[in-house]
Amino acid sequence: MSPKISPKDPIFNRIAVLRTEHGLSRAQLAKEVEVNPQTIGALERGDHYPSLDLAFRICAVFDLPVEAVFSRTEFTPMSSALYRKES
Repeated sequence: MSPKISPKDPIFNRIAVLRTEHGLSRAQLAKEVEVNPQTIGALERGDHYPSLDLAFRICAVFDLPVEAVFSRTEFTPMSSALYRKES
C-alpha cells in the first residue's frame, strides 16, 4: 500500500460510487484488482494513495480513464450537475 495522503496533495476518487453502480462489494472489487478489501476501504476513505498500477487496474474494472476515477480536485456531486437551479 502507498503512503498516507498528505493534506496538501489529496487524491479524490469515485471508487465507492462506481462500485455501487456496478453492484460490487469491496471484497469483489478487491478480488478483481488483486488486493485485500481493507485496501479498497482505505482508498475509498482517502486514507491512502493508490499506486499507479493499482489505479490502472481499478479503472480497467470500470472501463474508465484514470481521470474519470481519480482527481486532485474534489469531484462535484452528480446531483449538482443534473439539478442546477436556474437563476
